Amino acid sequence: MTQSKPKKYSLLVATSMGLRLTPVNSQPFHCSDMFKMQATSAESNVASVSSYLGMPVKVLTAFVKGSPAAHFIKDNLKSRRMDFEGSQFDQGGPWGYRHQINMADSGWGARGPRVQNDRAGEVGRELSVDDFDLDRIFGDEGAEIVHLSGLIAALSPKTSKFCLDIARVAKDNGSLISFDLNHRASFWKGREEELARTFAEIASRSDILIGNEEDFQLCLGIKGPEADGQGLDEKIDSFKEMIGRVQEAYPNAKYFGTTLRQVVSANCHLWGALVTDGEDWEIIKPREIGVLDRIGGGDGFVGGLLYGILKGWDVKQCARFGWATGALAATMLTDYAQPADEEQVWSIWEGNARVKR
Repeated sequence: MTQSKPKKYSLLVATSMGLRLTPVNSQPFHCSDMFKMQATSAESNVASVSSYLGMPVKVLTAFVKGSPAAHFIKDNLKSRRMDFEGSQFDQGGPWGYRHQINMADSGWGARGPRVQNDRAGEVGRELSVDDFDLDRIFGDEGAEIVHLSGLIAALSPKTSKFCLDIARVAKDNGSLISFDLNHRASFWKGREEELARTFAEIASRSDILIGNEEDFQLCLGIKGPEADGQGLDEKIDSFKEMIGRVQEAYPNAKYFGTTLRQVVSANCHLWGALVTDGEDWEIIKPREIGVLDRIGGGDGFVGGLLYGILKGWDVKQCARFGWATGALAATMLTDYAQPADEEQVWSIWEGNARVKR
């Protein structure tokens, strides 16, 4: 039954929080001895746009009890103005649970970034709805949009069920469901049939579907473009045709989106986006942006898109705001966008980088 009372949270995300280690001064990881550490996850990156712009946000996750890494992560989420809750898992000794570690440099010039994920013993693999009061979270508190990603849905059999259960309960309580497909081949290996069923059900309950051409093909089995080596206009046309097939397969979804990226160098990208609300399209052909650190740009786009939907904007405004928050994330040392206000974001869209006094 859909509830009609106001919802406490604008956006709720389910995630496995971890740590990112990044060499200072854009150096390669393998020859560095000084690193910046930050709390990170794709889903909390998405939520940061709304939280920094004043919307109430909640994070569902898991923590290692007594871990200094967990303490660091909690402090970071608080600094991002996010509410959070999650079970505390005993570490279980030196070979037990921990928060995953993302080792990622930023690249520089002709040297592209390199990323390695160390997810052994990741506590987030234990996420289960048995550890949360879903009646309170979705019935009493409520969330306008619940954002899920394929990274969490494919992390483990437990998290697959967790995301399915969240999608079912949230939908029954009147939330919109956002699903960023985020295919990762290493996560799917040996679980292809199981995950195909899971992703198809989540997508069938989703109102907002986000992914690139490979995501839609590999996660949902949707036929992709016919030919390789297409030019930009042909690629856009092929994507629009594929979205038409997705709309037929998943008629509940209204919004569909993807980003377009061409890498000139590690510090210069051409950045674009395609978004439709099922009727109108906004096509942003790639424009040059400066890049300090590319990681999190796609999450920034999703965060801005969802913010626009929450604000009730039309598809053109939503897409342009998402493009700009993605571009903003690429200028920051964190891998999430921290907009000062909407004006800053719209100035990025307008290409206005003049000093504001």
